[in-house]
This record gives sequence, C-alpha cells and structure tokens, in this order.
Amino acid sequence: MDTKVHQKFKSKLDPVTFEVLKNAFINIVDQMSEQILRTCYSFVIYNRDFSSCLCDAEGNTVMQGTQDISVHVGTLHLTAKAIIEDFGDDIHPGDVFIINDPYRGGTHFNDTRIIRPVFYDGKLIAFMQCNGHWADVGGSVPGSFDIKSKDHYGEGIRIPPLRIYSKGVYLKDVGNMLVANMRVPEERLGDLRAQAEATKVGEKQLLELVNKYGIDTILTAFSEVQDYVERLTRAQIQELPDGTWETVDYIDMDPEAGDGLIPIRVKMKIVGDQIEYDLSGSHPYIGCFLNSGFGSSLSAVYAGTKTFFPDIPLNSGFYRVVKVHLPENSVVNAPWPVAVTGFCSGAYEKILNSCFEIWSHIIPKKSLACSFNLEYLLIGGWDKREGGNRYFMWYDWMAGGHGGRSDRDGANAMSPVFGVGLSIQPCEGQERLSPVITTKHEIIPDSGGPGKFRGGCGVEKGGIIAEAQDAVMSYCCDRARSVTWGIFGGLPSIPHGAILNPNTEKERYLGTIFSNVKIQKGDVFTRPSAGGGGLGDPLERDPKAVLEDVIDGYVTIERAEKDYGVVIKEIDKDIDL
Repeated sequence: MDTKVHQKFKSKLDPVTFEVLKNAFINIVDQMSEQILRTCYSFVIYNRDFSSCLCDAEGNTVMQGTQDISVHVGTLHLTAKAIIEDFGDDIHPGDVFIINDPYRGGTHFNDTRIIRPVFYDGKLIAFMQCNGHWADVGGSVPGSFDIKSKDHYGEGIRIPPLRIYSKGVYLKDVGNMLVANMRVPEERLGDLRAQAEATKVGEKQLLELVNKYGIDTILTAFSEVQDYVERLTRAQIQELPDGTWETVDYIDMDPEAGDGLIPIRVKMKIVGDQIEYDLSGSHPYIGCFLNSGFGSSLSAVYAGTKTFFPDIPLNSGFYRVVKVHLPENSVVNAPWPVAVTGFCSGAYEKILNSCFEIWSHIIPKKSLACSFNLEYLLIGGWDKREGGNRYFMWYDWMAGGHGGRSDRDGANAMSPVFGVGLSIQPCEGQERLSPVITTKHEIIPDSGGPGKFRGGCGVEKGGIIAEAQDAVMSYCCDRARSVTWGIFGGLPSIPHGAILNPNTEKERYLGTIFSNVKIQKGDVFTRPSAGGGGLGDPLERDPKAVLEDVIDGYVTIERAEKDYGVVIKEIDKDIDL
C-alpha cells in the first residue's frame, strides 16, 4: 500500500486495519467467483465469462474480482443503481434481483446479473452481484447473436430490474417465465441458481467481517477504499503532462448501409489530476448489432485506461477520475431499442484499442499495439448422437495474438483483451457436449504483425458437423477490412473471416458477421483469428529473434526476408530443432 497516499486522505482507520479490510473485500469477491465457477451449468460461464463485485448501499463499486473479464469493468455499479432506482425502499432481506438490460447500464442481453442486497440489523449495507454470460436468452437465432436484428426484439428477452427471490423464497413462476423464452432452459435455470448462491457466499463472508470488526468500521472501510483508489489514481495522473490526444478506429461496415467504414473517434485530455474523454464525432448508430450501449462504452474507456495503471485496485473511486462524454444516438451510445448484442466485437473493441493507442503515446514504456478482435462462433441444433434428441449450443471464442509491447513481443494464442480472464474452451469439452468435432486448432505462421516487437500469432480453428439436425451457424466478429493495426512503425496483422467447406466445390466465404446459416452433417468450417499488430520498425528487430521465430514456426523464411530483411538459409527442413 502507498502509505503516503493513505495518510493524505486522513483515514479514520489505522493503516493495518485498512489494508486488511481492503484485501478482505477482494477475497470476498474472488470467493464469489470461485463459487460460480464450481456450480454453474453453462460451459460458457465455466470458461470464465463472468464477473463479481461488492457494492455499497448506494450501488457504488467497493471492489471487483481480480480475475473478472475486462468488458464488465465499469458496468456492475450501474446495474446495482438500477435496482435501487426501481425498487427504492421495497428491498428486503432475502430478496434477489435479476437484470440484463443494456439500456440501464448492462452490456448485452446475454450478460445476466444476479444482485443480492445485504442487510445488517435491519439496515441495507451492501449489494453482492454476479454477472454471467448466458449462452442463450432467446431471440431469432441460437445464441442470441443475430446480425439481421436492427433492434433488441430479435436479440432475446430484455430483463429490467426484476425480483427473482422474495424474502428468501425463489419466485418459480418468474423464473419459469424468463427461461421459457430461452433455448436450453434447464441450463439457464442452473446458472441463475449458481449465481444466486454465489452472492449468498459473498453475503455470508461480509457479515462475518461485520461481526468481527463492527458495522461502523466496515462502512467506513467501504467509503475509504473508494477514496483511496481515487487519490492514488489522481496522484499518478498528476505526474503526467497535461495535454490532448485523439485517434480514430473503425468498424468494418454497416451491412444495412453499404461498405463504408464506421468511424469511432476518441479524444482524451489530461488536466491536472483529471482525465476527460470525448467520443464526439463517432458515427451515428448503425443498422446491426455492433453498436454499444452507454454502459459498455464506459466499460471500454475504464478498462482501456486501467490497463496502464495495473497496480491500482478497481472500484468507483477510479471512475471519479475519468469523465466520459458519449454523444447521444451514436454507435457508442445506442438508445433503446437499437441492437447492441455484438458490441463486444464492434464499438467496444474499437474504443478499447483506441485508449491503448492514446496511452501508448503518453506512457511509451507501457505501450502496446492493437490486439486481435474478439469473435464468437455459435452453432445450435438438435444433437442426434446415440439416438438422442437434445438441443445443443456450441459456443466458441478463439484465441488470437496480442499486440507487440514496448519491450517484448505480443503473446501468442491468448484470450481477447475484451475478455482478459476468459479461458480458451477445450476442444474435448466441447465435443463431449455437442456434435461438433474440432479438426484443426493451430497457430498461423506470419499472422503476427511485423515489428521490432512482433505481434502475437493468431490461431486457425476448424471443425466438422457430426450427428446434428436442423443446425444453424452465426458469427460475430470484425476487422476483415479495418485490420489489427501496428504502432510506432509496426505493421498490421491478417484479416478475420469464416469459411464454410473450404477447398471444396461448395466453398463459401461467410465473412465476419452472419447469422442463421444452415449447416448439416458433414459440413466443414474454419476461421482464422488475427495476430496482434507489431510495435516499432520491423527492420530494427534483432535478427536472432527473427531466426528463433522461424525455428518456432511463427514466421516463414520468405516473410523473414520480406518483412525483416533477414535472409535465412534452410539447410534441412526435416531436422528436429
């Protein structure tokens, strides 16, 4: 702990108690996450597409988990506040609420939050929240990602703040009504219960702290942990030069409006100890699901900024330092009922990487180039293996390459920066749960953007449809045209895109966004993920590093010469190195 910063805000707690409670709050949230990991039904949530947090009685974030995925950063307090706004004094011990509304601060409809108020001696003192990505919430296609939907009615059920437990009693009729609108309802109910029980674990551990330290000490710690983060952040910002920086990144296109690029403009200003973002000039909202609601865009800004201050804990104190203006009716602040489910591959990802670019110029020693674009491939249908007739959901996100950094290459085959904390789903687990067999899963040579520090390599993953009936495929991605970019002279990576039945007479390039494509037994598909962009002039790369890349299969001999100016003579390609 920075004791100088702690002393400046004249804590009412002694430094030892403050530090113990700060870390206890982190532990509580992490224990909630471990609980849901061990009890969830969905393979999506099991692979860590979830987050947890502790909020105070006003809905402010006291602490988030240390392994939460970055996209949820900066939104969980918004949905806690939505519960308070709608229910006010009608909140009681044993109540549990559910919400997935992106127009009230959520991300997209799949991200379903379960929120439990915590009472002590009859007084509301906190909220525990678990957010999990439900693999399907209804809508026109399996997985709820429909590129053709212009509004949320095709994207699944919208859940405003809603009571799902009343004074400790599960409201079965409410739960049944919700999941009746979703595919594989038993899985959705299982995740709902798992999330609710995880918040109960958090409640139990918080009340144990209250009984040990006293309610006044805990409430004081709630406030002072946020104040500490604010002051620590301001102290670090104040050491940086004042100034204004701006950049622009692009969504590939609006499929409803031709092939023009969709600009997202980000301007950032430092004034003293305050950061101000302005996204004015970003494109109006578009006719497909790549728009972002205000909560998701705030999350992108917070996550993109927080990346450059890794040692600061994350709570609402951090958000006080970062002011954000999001123009109304834009692709970065889409109003109800504009489609937003694909925000993660669209506007969010562009805002996040724009923040990386801006901060790379301010703090060059922490700089990094653009990383590969998040992508989802979803297949739904009837599993006919062994004479069965079960509806299945195959829900896959791929690894890819991270951008080159100021002092090292980007990481190969990593989870997307959108979802740092996600696990890459094991093929064996997917094959056990669905009739989709993985036929290829390998690193792509020459996919990392060339640079003094090379971008990480992307991955190609292919599969074949086995015993499935009435199956359809949908895909959410981007950067087939506005490809993963390099920085400081580094070069870009390769485009994204999916292919059906490659190298056959039926080959069909499907692109980066499509939905409800019919597939049948024997159909083969593949798609590459991009690598990261390079950082620095490729001609400045150490020739020994280029040789190592060739030996490791990350760079071909031809591209070593073309991109890096390094001529390598192949003596025996069959030699075991």
